Amino acid sequence: MTVEAAIAARRRCWLVTGAAGFIGSHLVEALLKLGQQVVGLDNFSTGKPENLEEVRAAVGEEAWRRFEFIEGDIVDLPTCVRACQGVEIVLHEAALGSVPRSIEAPLATHAANATGFLNMLVAARDAGVKRFIYAASSSTYGDSQELPKVEERIGRPLSPYAVTKYLNELYADVFARCYGLPTVGLRYFNVFGPRQDPEGPYAAVIPRWVRAMLHGEPCTINGDGETSRDFCYVANAVQINLRAALVEDAAALNQVYNVAVGGRTTLKQLHAQLAAALRTERPDLQVLPPRFAPFRPGDVRHSQAAIAKAQRLLGYVPTHDVERGLREAVGWYVRRLGSPK
Repeated sequence: MTVEAAIAARRRCWLVTGAAGFIGSHLVEALLKLGQQVVGLDNFSTGKPENLEEVRAAVGEEAWRRFEFIEGDIVDLPTCVRACQGVEIVLHEAALGSVPRSIEAPLATHAANATGFLNMLVAARDAGVKRFIYAASSSTYGDSQELPKVEERIGRPLSPYAVTKYLNELYADVFARCYGLPTVGLRYFNVFGPRQDPEGPYAAVIPRWVRAMLHGEPCTINGDGETSRDFCYVANAVQINLRAALVEDAAALNQVYNVAVGGRTTLKQLHAQLAAALRTERPDLQVLPPRFAPFRPGDVRHSQAAIAKAQRLLGYVPTHDVERGLREAVGWYVRRLGSPK
């Protein structure tokens, strides 16, 4: 039986925090399509109402009636308590992302990612939640030079954001030991796909570059272009969340896992792949050469995940590499992120 079939076989109540965000909205959509009851929590600090409208259009009105939305902040404990009532599984995606933002605003990052995370753990514990799946981060590997990155070996954190995400792992482990709350942490590696925000100074690289290309502007590469990342399409992230939520092997619980495809793509390669993918929709698109800017403080030079642990304990098999992910997302990018001048 596939994980999707196992979920569809019984209706459960799920809480998705950060439900209006990029990954969170994809999780809400997947669960509603599988017949589940879903509570969504978001304060719209980075999430967007239009993401939920896309989900509503994708699942239809009948499925949408199984969705309850709470507008609120995880920094507020009573809001977390309310959201967890009657919930069996929590998928905790709410966070204030971005390494540069955390360097500029460490207090805001700590409030959302540390205090908010602890609030959610307490609320889930008190509500008798059966499983707590949370978004961890590849930033936890810090200054470790080892490639590929293996879950058991990390370096020193390079940003306040990385500190908060590592703190999440420590708190989750303690709640499992002290209170018996089963947890699973998912260290995301550069997840991309539809609904990822292209706006603002902290926007992720792929939607930001797509918008620039479609508007005839040069993309900015921080550094020499040889910085590499393990880019992971959002469908892979959805898959591993669902697997972690239902895995029956006790050895798979209270663990952290890399979420990636196990590859490396340099920023120069990504620029070329993006341009090629966009030309499948816009054959006449003229993409300008990139411009180069200084390296950003706190950025890791190279990142690549070992995914053997997730494969062994969760049965995770990535369905999308970078090129397939870009091909699947390109239509959305073109429709939503503008057109060439």
